[in-house]
Amino acid sequence: MKKSVSTLFATAFLVVGALLLNSSNAIAQSKARIGVKGGLNASSLYYDSQGATSKNERIGFHVGVFAQAPVGEFFAIQPELLYVTKGASATYNVLGFNGKNTFKLNYAELPVLATFKLGQAVELQAGPYISYLLNSNINSNGDFGTGTSAINRDNFNKVDYGIAGGLNIYFGKAFIGARYEQGLQQIATSGAAKTILGNAKNGVGLLSVGFSIN
Repeated sequence: MKKSVSTLFATAFLVVGALLLNSSNAIAQSKARIGVKGGLNASSLYYDSQGATSKNERIGFHVGVFAQAPVGEFFAIQPELLYVTKGASATYNVLGFNGKNTFKLNYAELPVLATFKLGQAVELQAGPYISYLLNSNINSNGDFGTGTSAINRDNFNKVDYGIAGGLNIYFGKAFIGARYEQGLQQIATSGAAKTILGNAKNGVGLLSVGFSIN
């Protein structure tokens, strides 16, 4: 896992460096940005498990860094490196036993977003992301017991990928943003994860606040 995470970090820095080096003329016309961001997530998993009802979003968070390299006056490329929590919750009723399970999947994520600038304050963004599963567990609260148990990561695809889109609104160096990400990879591969989650894919909405440090 450490090797894969290191590779993800190295990829992020290489992407940022290449974009900044190859856009020196554009930077003279439009300012590059480097900053930090974080906020809340509402994530979901669309799965069909017998006895599971009232499926709800998992409320979590994301935090990380971003860099924005201008490629002209109205266009830029924005790679990010984020820690993102995903998953979902559902209540169960099995043979008269009731409770609630929350699946927790936590990722290191690298989006690379095409950024379209509408004036100085508003940005529209869209592009792919790739993420690496750091850990997985299930939180239970009900007749079968209460507590948190790890789920074998080998039951999941370690790498997830998908598409993302949203917007940012800047207030000077600070901004607020909203984004939706839809995974294209089935997250479960075998074992109990596959039995419960089937062909489920990640879907998450993110509400962010951030600050450009330059």
